[in-house]
Amino acid sequence: MTTIYPNAAAALEGLTFDGMTVMSGGFGLCGIPENLILALRDRGVRGISVISNNAGVDGFGLGLLLETKQIAKMISSYVGENKEFERQYLSGELQLEFNPQGTLAERIRAGGAGIPGFYTKTGVGTKIAEGKEHKDFDGETYILETGLKADLSLVKAWKADTAGNLIYRKTARNFNPMMATAGKICVAEVEEIVPVGSLDPDHIHTPGIYVKRLVKGSFEKRIEQRTVTKREAV
Repeated sequence: MTTIYPNAAAALEGLTFDGMTVMSGGFGLCGIPENLILALRDRGVRGISVISNNAGVDGFGLGLLLETKQIAKMISSYVGENKEFERQYLSGELQLEFNPQGTLAERIRAGGAGIPGFYTKTGVGTKIAEGKEHKDFDGETYILETGLKADLSLVKAWKADTAGNLIYRKTARNFNPMMATAGKICVAEVEEIVPVGSLDPDHIHTPGIYVKRLVKGSFEKRIEQRTVTKREAV
């Protein structure tokens, strides 16, 4: 059964511990569980391994956990928007397991589906393939990638009903649905909670059976990169 909590701090009560593995949904700043990330920071848990496409930006999202050095390892596919991420990695303070983006998505999906590993051509002949099992299929070489699971999945959705069924909005769906399935416990933060029966069953992206805790949050909806056109003088 999904339980609705009054705030993000309460939703994480009893779930965190040092050295835990956390999946955090989002792509850049789109679809990130920003309230739950802030609550995780405030709990002071240390030595976290975080599975996420990226680490937010300096001062926001997972960047907050980098600033407090609560993250020991990142399993990611993109690191380009966070200077503190770069600094900690290059100085040896932060471990990094780098993945092609599609491989990361499939590793998470596999973990949620109970699949321990799969073969892919992506990364063959590169540093990504070093130390991994190689196998030929129909004359093509593939490498073995393992599924990913976590102690805790933090996801962000647009709408939920009181049974925990989730709908994501457009590109904010990104990594969230697969992460919801791959954590021992999934906590979801949403913009709106509606009564059971209000959501069209055909539009539900994550069934409530995966979601153990639910909280309604408030969101900044920052723009990660703003590009403007210079106005010509009249």
